[in-house]
Amino acid sequence: MTRLGGLSTINYKETKGMKVSGGQVVKAGTILTREGHRWQPGINVDGRTSLTASCDGEVYFTRKRGSYRRAVTLINIKPKALKEAKK
Repeated sequence: MTRLGGLSTINYKETKGMKVSGGQVVKAGTILTREGHRWQPGINVDGRTSLTASCDGEVYFTRKRGSYRRAVTLINIKPKALKEAKK
């Protein structure tokens, strides 16, 4: 069965998930994850299920305790301007 957008149900799973890794430099507007409830937005990250970068910088991850003792991974971005100011 084919969807109207051109994605088949077989390959649709491949479009979901994490699109960047820790330490990678991204630009504002870059998609970080697609349709994932495993990750939550942290510092300088926008969105709910599809997370995007709100500024240029480097990606890093932190973990915290969520509700019901569940661990939650936060995706954060260290701004590029802050990094250049330290040099």
